[in-house]
Amino acid sequence: MTVSEGQLRDSASSESGRDTGTLSWDGNHDPGNPFNWPTTRKWILTYLAVLTSFLTMMNGTIITVAHVEIAELFNINETAFSHTYWPVTTWAAGGACSALFLLPLAEDFGTRPVFLITYFIFLCFLIPQAVAQNFATLVVTRFFSGACVAILANTAAGVIGNVWDTEWARSIPVSLYIVGYMAGSSMGPVIGAAIFQSLSWRWIGYMQLIWFGALFPVYYFFLYECRGDIILAQRARKMRKAGKEVHAEQTEHSKLSLQGLVVSSTRPVILFCSEPVLFVSTLWSAFTIGTLFLFTQSVEQVFMGIYDWSVSQTGYVQAAIVIGECIGFLGSFLSRKLYFASASRNTEIPNTPIPEARLYMAVLGGIFGISGGMFTYAWTSYTFIPWIAPAISLAMVGAGSVLVVTGVSDYVVDAYSQYAGSAIGAVATGENIFSAFLPLATQSMYTNLGFQWASTLLAFVSLVLAVVPSLMFVWGKEVRARSRFMNGLVEEKEKQEGFRV
Repeated sequence: MTVSEGQLRDSASSESGRDTGTLSWDGNHDPGNPFNWPTTRKWILTYLAVLTSFLTMMNGTIITVAHVEIAELFNINETAFSHTYWPVTTWAAGGACSALFLLPLAEDFGTRPVFLITYFIFLCFLIPQAVAQNFATLVVTRFFSGACVAILANTAAGVIGNVWDTEWARSIPVSLYIVGYMAGSSMGPVIGAAIFQSLSWRWIGYMQLIWFGALFPVYYFFLYECRGDIILAQRARKMRKAGKEVHAEQTEHSKLSLQGLVVSSTRPVILFCSEPVLFVSTLWSAFTIGTLFLFTQSVEQVFMGIYDWSVSQTGYVQAAIVIGECIGFLGSFLSRKLYFASASRNTEIPNTPIPEARLYMAVLGGIFGISGGMFTYAWTSYTFIPWIAPAISLAMVGAGSVLVVTGVSDYVVDAYSQYAGSAIGAVATGENIFSAFLPLATQSMYTNLGFQWASTLLAFVSLVLAVVPSLMFVWGKEVRARSRFMNGLVEEKEKQEGFRV
C-alpha cells in the first residue's frame, strides 16, 4: 500500500501516544518519483550523464600525446621503458580503488551531493597536473583524479537507472552512456594533440580547468537528485519539521554500517573469484577497455615508425576509434531488438527475454570487430600500404569494443540481478586494472615482436575471449541454475544474517 504526505501507514506506538508512519510514494503517478518525471527532464539528466562520462574519461588519456616533452622536462629516460605512462597507470589504479572501496560508501548519500563534492575535489586535483614542477606530482595527483573520475562516471551511470524504469526504456540511454565512457578515453589523445600542437603541454591541464570549471554551474543547477529513497528521505524530513513523526522506509534498509561496507567492498572480489561467468566476462570487458588504452602507445609506435608522422598526427588518427565506437552504438539498436525478440523462445521463464541474448552482438563484435580489427591492424602495418588501412582497423576495433562492453554490462546486470552493483563493480575494477597495466607492455611488445606479430598476439587473445562466452548460448540455463549468486541463495542467507544486500 502506498501513502502520501497526508496518507501515512499507521504504526502508532501506544506507549508514546505519538503517531508514526512510513512514508512512500503517493500512488503509481506521484510526480516526485523520478520514474514519473517528464521525458524532457529525464533526457536532460541522461545527456548530462553521458557528457560527464565522456569528459572525465578523456582526462585519463589526454596527457599521453605530451610524453616526449614531459620526459625532456623532467629528465625521464624512455629508451627501454615508457615511464611517462605512469601518470595514466596511477590514474586507472585510482579508479580501481575507488570502484571497490568508495562507491559502496558514496551510494548512501544520494546522487547530487556525491557528484558535486567529488566534482569539486576533481577540479582541485586538476590544478597540480597543470603546474607540476616534478614528475612525482603528476603521478600522485593523477591517482586521485582517477579515483574521482570513477565515482563521477559511476554516479552518472546510476542516474540512468534512477530515471528510466523499464529495460526497454533504459537500453538506449545505457548504450549512449557506454559510448560516452569509451569515446572519452579514445578522444583524449585527439583533443590533447590539438592543444599540444598549438600550446605547451601544461595547457592540456589549463584547458581542462577551464571547461570543467565552466560546467560546474550547469551541474549545480540541472543535476537534480534522482535517487528515489533519498527524495523520500528529504520529503520525510520536511514533514517531521511540520510536526509529523514519519520516516522513509527505503532509507532504513540502506543505513551505512561497517559490516555492510565490508560486505559491499569484498563481494565484487568474491564474485570474481567464485563465478566463472563473471570471471570470463570481466576478463573480456577489461581486455577490451585495456586495448583502447593500449592504442595510446601502439598507434604512436606504428604510425611514427612506418609513416614518419609527428606525435600530434598520431593523436589525430585515433579519432578513427571514436568513429568506430559511434558505429558500434548503431549496432546497439539491433542488439536491443534481438534481446527482446528472444522472449518468444524462452522456455525457462516464458515471455521473458533470455539473458544470453545480450551477448549475440557482443560475440560478433568481439570476433569481427576487435579480433578482426587487430588482425587487419597487424597486417596492414607496412610502408607500402596507405595509412588509411590501419586507420580503418582502428575503427573496426572501436565498433567491436562498444558492442562487447555494452553486451557484457547488460548481461552481467541481467544474470546477477540481485547483485548487479557488485558484479558491475568487479567488471569496472578489472577494466581499470587492465587500463593501468596492459599498455605498460606495449613498447617492449611492439619492439621485440614487431608491429605485425604484436598486434596478431592481441588479436588471438581477443578471439579466444570472444569465443568462450558463446558457449553460454548452449549451456547458459544450466550455468545459471548452478550459481548461488545468480539464483539468489546467497541473498536469502544474507537477509537472514542481517547483512545489507
